[in-house]
Amino acid sequence: MDPLEDPRAATNGDATHVSKKLKPCFISDSEIRDEFAHHQAGIARINNGSFGSCPASIIAAQRRWQLRFLRQPDEFFFNHLQPQIVHSRTVIKDLINADHVDEVSVVDNATTAAAIVLQHVGWAFAEGRFHKGDAVVMLHCAFQAVKKSIEAYVTRAGGSVIVVHLPFPVNSNEEIIAEFRKGLARGKANGKKVRLAIIDHITSMPCVVIPARDLVRICREEGVERVFVDAAHAIGNIHVDVKEIGADFYVSNLHKWFFCPPSVAFLYCRKSPVSPDLHHPVVSHEYGNGLAVESAWIGTRDYSSQLVIPEVLEFTNRFEGGLEGIRNRNHDKVVEMAKMLAKAWGTNLGSPPEMCPSMAMIGLPSRLGVLCDDDAVNLRSHLRDHFLVEVPIHCEVPRDGDTGAMDADGCITGYARISHQVYNTLDDYIRLQDAIIQLVQNGTTCKMLQSK
Repeated sequence: MDPLEDPRAATNGDATHVSKKLKPCFISDSEIRDEFAHHQAGIARINNGSFGSCPASIIAAQRRWQLRFLRQPDEFFFNHLQPQIVHSRTVIKDLINADHVDEVSVVDNATTAAAIVLQHVGWAFAEGRFHKGDAVVMLHCAFQAVKKSIEAYVTRAGGSVIVVHLPFPVNSNEEIIAEFRKGLARGKANGKKVRLAIIDHITSMPCVVIPARDLVRICREEGVERVFVDAAHAIGNIHVDVKEIGADFYVSNLHKWFFCPPSVAFLYCRKSPVSPDLHHPVVSHEYGNGLAVESAWIGTRDYSSQLVIPEVLEFTNRFEGGLEGIRNRNHDKVVEMAKMLAKAWGTNLGSPPEMCPSMAMIGLPSRLGVLCDDDAVNLRSHLRDHFLVEVPIHCEVPRDGDTGAMDADGCITGYARISHQVYNTLDDYIRLQDAIIQLVQNGTTCKMLQSK
């Protein structure tokens, strides 16, 4: 029987009754508001991308796990903690289509995962398995923590770094692929080898969906030893299938777009001969028992954000279409809002809609004069303090030879990165729209904000 069919709709032998379908009971708008009622009132919070958002029911579930530990820590530690973390890892395995739960480790965040991978690569340079001068290739817009991890683990051990500068605004995947191929060629020059390629699945600032599967395929064709996909924003934001992507390592935060409390992430490591050489940088008594086991105990601490993962999946299933439905609606809404803002400001989107996740980059009017990173920070602070709008601002001054995008008054060098999550409303974006229009009409520039 169809699970949505009401068996009471038809009587025995009575053909005059028509079978009716019960309407699925999905979460209502008022229930969504209740789940996020703890958000500070009056703030246009259109920056889910930075820290995510945790619903009240998940906060309550986290508190229950915390109390279970605090009531009888020894009993919880010996009998419940590890099986529950394995359960969470199993949920993730199914979400990302991994082959085996042993390929999935739960860690604090993408920064920790990057340290695990780059520590491993650094050891290979230090121990002579990789040659001095061999390369790590990365995108110029990689997370700052990844850049610092490369500095800490790789360059000090003798590895070189090739930085691939991506165009922005960007018009197509082909533009990204072409620049990436050039970067690999530089890494392989003079007989050197590319030992690791680090590929963002969604870049943060500026925000663009990267054709990760295509770039991984190119890495395989070009003999790149290992590929690490830094997908800090991915799970809950775009479709993730680690077997389809084909990377050796893949990380995504679960507190950004999957509604977990901060902080928690998964690190997928495809089974290979190097798997036993991967270790958590915090060494506990579990050292040598495999990365997943090492990561599941790094000393006494609060593990509750890792334990609520099954409850979070249940929360997403309260929405029509589950996680995929949330993801699709967020994408459609953020594109709609981005187009509305670009039209109101007379500017452009930083990438085509198909290259936007649940975030989008919109050009700011050139008259604002966003000419450096400090200008971007000052404008963001001004929007927060004076208009109660929380939105990241990005500065993108055209490189030599590039013209950049233009509006009626000049070159566009500032972009707002907006997010859309289930709690957002049209009013959030209208407030940002009107704030920028008011600043332009008042003749306000970032130089003026700097002097205040």
